[in-house]
Amino acid sequence: MTRRDALLFVFVALLILGTGFVQSWNTALFILNMGLISAILALGVNLQWGLAGLFNVGIMGFVALGGLATVITSMPANTEEWSVGGVRVLFGLLLGAGTIIAAIMAHQKLPQGRTRNVTMVAILIGGFFLFRHVFDGGVEAIEAVNPAATGNLGGLGLPILLSWPVGGLLAAGAAWVIGKTALGLRSDYLAIATLGIAEIIISVMKNEEWLARGVKNVVGLKRPTGVPLEVDLQNSAGFVEKAASFGLDPATASTLYVKLGYSVLFAVVLILLLWLSQMALNSPWGRMMRAIRDNEVAAEAMGKNVTARHLQVFILGSAICGIAGAMMTTLDGQLTPTSYQPLRFTFLIWVMVIVGGSGNNFGSVLGGFLIWFLWVQVEPMGLGLMNLITAGMSDGYWLKDHLIESAAHMRLLTMGIVLLLVLRFSPRGLIPER
Repeated sequence: MTRRDALLFVFVALLILGTGFVQSWNTALFILNMGLISAILALGVNLQWGLAGLFNVGIMGFVALGGLATVITSMPANTEEWSVGGVRVLFGLLLGAGTIIAAIMAHQKLPQGRTRNVTMVAILIGGFFLFRHVFDGGVEAIEAVNPAATGNLGGLGLPILLSWPVGGLLAAGAAWVIGKTALGLRSDYLAIATLGIAEIIISVMKNEEWLARGVKNVVGLKRPTGVPLEVDLQNSAGFVEKAASFGLDPATASTLYVKLGYSVLFAVVLILLLWLSQMALNSPWGRMMRAIRDNEVAAEAMGKNVTARHLQVFILGSAICGIAGAMMTTLDGQLTPTSYQPLRFTFLIWVMVIVGGSGNNFGSVLGGFLIWFLWVQVEPMGLGLMNLITAGMSDGYWLKDHLIESAAHMRLLTMGIVLLLVLRFSPRGLIPER
């Protein structure tokens, strides 16, 4: 890292510290925590695009799978729902998987011709109706049990920190399925395929209430070990006394303490992933991936299996996004499927990678912090600017009302301007690949 690169990180750190002094430390820590998660997401995308040239616009789906992992891993099992339909749902899923496997085996074993085609169609149609008969009955029974509070199977009741690697595994599994079918496509077709599959994942999470309550949301997720509830801290005489010594009321001090606890956990994960990414980048494997990115034909002529290597890096990058998704849901304390929007979880992450510097891990981390800071702060700053501009206008004047109402769109305008400026004056990013 050069002196210029270090100064850029110092500048971003000063922005966050300035937020604490000017606005509030709660806001500064919120920006810090989400900046850490955004940096991890940018690392995952940079691994796919910066190292291998894979254009993945389905980031949102892998983040959502990480969020789903927190529910499956940490929430307690709902015994009544399991007793009335859990086994039936699992058996239905096995029937569905078995139908697909049987169709694949028929395609592989039978000779090409009408017999093979008829057999495959019969397996798929018969298996589909059998699957729906078994599966739908179990779903209806589960969702009928106390739908206002549960109506889903729940989870394994394990520590929520375990959900972070589980989120990575879920995302990696989905990436393997997508990669086996889509990585042979041209880059534009790969983008369409990943975007479509991400939308399918979100649609399933919104509609399958037996899994994670759908749009009813799952609330009350566990806290990681070492991150207590604010109310417990406020009821601790020792904590209240220490907060008073710093001139803080118990409510503010407890919130800051909890957010600092998350900051430490997230920073450890980011540092570990950044170290592993740097090791991979500078290894023979990393040099091979860059050679494939720069010239696939030449790399293949040298005996490299391009498709297999693309699948490897696609799975690794998606797993990192899944880990970040689990961390984000842990921070929120609830799973909200409707919050997963392409603008926030795909477009913004790509802006972070492009602005920071595609192909440079430190650049991606810088872009994650900087773009997230702007995403949070631009709207209130825009509102203040509009209030200043319209200070001399009378209340109710149409132009004043229009300008103030338009302040909410400053985020998108600013992202576009930042992206254009970086592409014009530093097309390889603030910290370019070297």
